[in-house]
Amino acid sequence: MSSDTEQLLEETDLRPLWEVEKSMGNVYDDVQPQLWQWEEIQRAIDSIEQDVPIEDLPPGFQRRVAVPINVGMENAISNTIYLGVQTVSPGETAPSHRHGANALRFTIDGHEEMKTVVAGEEFPMRNNDLITTPQWEWHDHVNDSDETAAWLDVLDLPLVLDSLNATNVFENHELERQPVTKTQGYWDSQYGQARPAGESDDGSIPGPFEGNCAPTPPYRFGWQETLETLHQRADNDDPDPYDGYSMAYVNPNTGEPPLFPTMSFRAQLLQEPTDAHFHNATEVFFVIEGEGATHVDGEALEWGQWDIFVVPPDTPHHHEPDDEAILLGITDRPVFEAFNFYAEADASE
Repeated sequence: MSSDTEQLLEETDLRPLWEVEKSMGNVYDDVQPQLWQWEEIQRAIDSIEQDVPIEDLPPGFQRRVAVPINVGMENAISNTIYLGVQTVSPGETAPSHRHGANALRFTIDGHEEMKTVVAGEEFPMRNNDLITTPQWEWHDHVNDSDETAAWLDVLDLPLVLDSLNATNVFENHELERQPVTKTQGYWDSQYGQARPAGESDDGSIPGPFEGNCAPTPPYRFGWQETLETLHQRADNDDPDPYDGYSMAYVNPNTGEPPLFPTMSFRAQLLQEPTDAHFHNATEVFFVIEGEGATHVDGEALEWGQWDIFVVPPDTPHHHEPDDEAILLGITDRPVFEAFNFYAEADASE
């Protein structure tokens, strides 16, 4: 290309395709297979709890959270999913705020008197409960028990802030604790088999976010019901060759997955080794119970209870439980499916 053409392109802020192509798809480094052992996470969150009172944290960030950072990333476990381990000490409140990102809590070490308050309702955080925090709903966390509580925070922050460069609307509540305006069980009652009469067909909840996906309501998925469903599946059905026995957490508004437009979640029961496959979505796993290993592109990630690990896109992987194990699976697959871009293939041969 001549110097005159190069100068012209520079002056007009234009570049030829063959040069632009070289920089496409390289905004982030590659996500790497990685595992965080609970023993190490526990040491970190215990130290943070003792050293950092919630009231000393900056406004808007008054959450005591340890965030796994992938070796290929700068601020999260992947370029679409943020995951952290949050603690609230006895008597503490993580103040009320709201934001544009989708979020949920999966309780690791909970208590009947540990509550996350979402959209006016107190949701008890018992072990392995999953509680949604939809976009733009007020939420605070209140520990009225005499024990420290811990849970997973999962949000689509990297996708919203980095990949889409979207404004993450954020607002602090004028009060530390939002008013409790709903009785416990209210949101569950609105999305069961019997629905309120005389409302819109899709049961949409009011809010500033409008789109082509049914909004996700505040909701608590109790673990005992989920566990019973998993075992019923195992007692009566054949396992999926790649994922064992899986039950998706569905959007209560539609009765179908994904739980959020950007993230899908499943409880996954493994009783035997799975076949290997790969796909172009990222998967993050939390070990609810059991021990085993997940082989990712020839690397064995050996896991135990409450460990966290990530499987990067396009990497062959399969699970080998030592005995029976249950995982929480988290994936950005809905983003790919929205554009008809999701793909997977068998890798066992």
